[in-house]
Amino acid sequence: MPEHVYDLVIRARRAVTPEGERPVAVGVRDGRIAAVNPQDAPMETARAIDLADDEVLLPGLVDSHVHVNEPGRTEWEGFATATRAAAAGGVTTIVDMPLNSVPPTTTVEALMAKRDAARGKVAVDVGFWGGAVPENSAPETAGELRALHEHGVYGFKSFLSPSGVEEFGHLPPEGFRAAVAAIGGFGGQIIVHAEDPGVLDSAPQAHGREYASFLASRPDKAEHAAIELVVETARSTGTRSHILHLSTATALPLIARARDEGVPLTVETCPHYLTLAAEQVPAGATQFKCCPPIRGEANRDALWRALDEGLVDCVVSDHSPSTPELKDLDTGDFGTAWGGVSGLQVGFSAIWTEADRRGHTLTDVVRWMSRRPAEIAGVSGKGRLEAGYDADFAVVAPDESARVDARTLQHRHPLSAYDGRELRGVVRGTWLRGERVDIENPRGRLLNRS
Repeated sequence: MPEHVYDLVIRARRAVTPEGERPVAVGVRDGRIAAVNPQDAPMETARAIDLADDEVLLPGLVDSHVHVNEPGRTEWEGFATATRAAAAGGVTTIVDMPLNSVPPTTTVEALMAKRDAARGKVAVDVGFWGGAVPENSAPETAGELRALHEHGVYGFKSFLSPSGVEEFGHLPPEGFRAAVAAIGGFGGQIIVHAEDPGVLDSAPQAHGREYASFLASRPDKAEHAAIELVVETARSTGTRSHILHLSTATALPLIARARDEGVPLTVETCPHYLTLAAEQVPAGATQFKCCPPIRGEANRDALWRALDEGLVDCVVSDHSPSTPELKDLDTGDFGTAWGGVSGLQVGFSAIWTEADRRGHTLTDVVRWMSRRPAEIAGVSGKGRLEAGYDADFAVVAPDESARVDARTLQHRHPLSAYDGRELRGVVRGTWLRGERVDIENPRGRLLNRS
């Protein structure tokens, strides 16, 4: 095909590009963006699409924190349902966490099993994190970490406190330091669930239907103390280190100092920490339970300020579903219910609703939910409306509102902390490599770190 001819041209009055929001004509060839021209530029194509005046063209969102749970716990979620939910929410790339699948992704054999389970089922592109656990992080077994790295995982997740599943153990401080040093030795990245087990053990145990009891059981100090260990280890080893699902604002000064010193540290937070608040959680509403917990309104405001300042880098879902039975909805007991919020499909709308109210723009949201997650995870070719990048798009109507009905969401179980909330920013279409996503005919790819 001649270079001036495109497979597809999408014209949009509004589009979010690396230069900001502007009118464009995007030319697609062989699944990649070949040109981003002014909206009225002449471009030869066999297929042209003009977006409606109320629609905005975004790069496909990138969610680097999704628990798919297949194989082994597919009754909690699975690749088919998770990627359908992603596509419905404008997410074109997810990176799957190494738990709660069985086996967890802590060996090359387990990674191959996970890829086999996903093959042919994924509606969007899927990459994989590996796991750093006691069994593969000791000096005599750390070769497994390198092998996983060489087989294309994007980095290694570790827990500093118990993960909640027996097959994915947490690393004590010395084990964590050894794992981080080993991972840094081959240029890898560590991503960390940062809560200190000693602080958690000394906190009052959660029980009953009142959310305040659960919140007291996961105090800010637990995150703060664990983040101190992550910072110290990143400083001493030089290994790229990423704080997962930051929920407490008390650690922000510590993070700021580390950044000022040049410590290779990045930080994410999640839609539920930015749009929900402890004061709003009803008694017995265990669909709001997650670890670390949703904290108070003042804490939420401080996280927004940190996001605005760039101290917090990105926003990802930490979509962590389970069966409704594990949520103990019948008793509403926060002490016994499984922790995890299901938010993959509604993350964009939740964030845009609150971001717009606070004076932020769609350009900000794209940076937080597309460009930076792709950059931090190392997912190449994703996250930008720019020539050379994959032709992955989300078409959104930012001024249209819709009420969340958990029964209609695409993930496996009709359970959501956002159920009944009126959210702005409706996703009208999702495109993967220049083709509109059809959830009945999945054509997503399994990605490797390049």
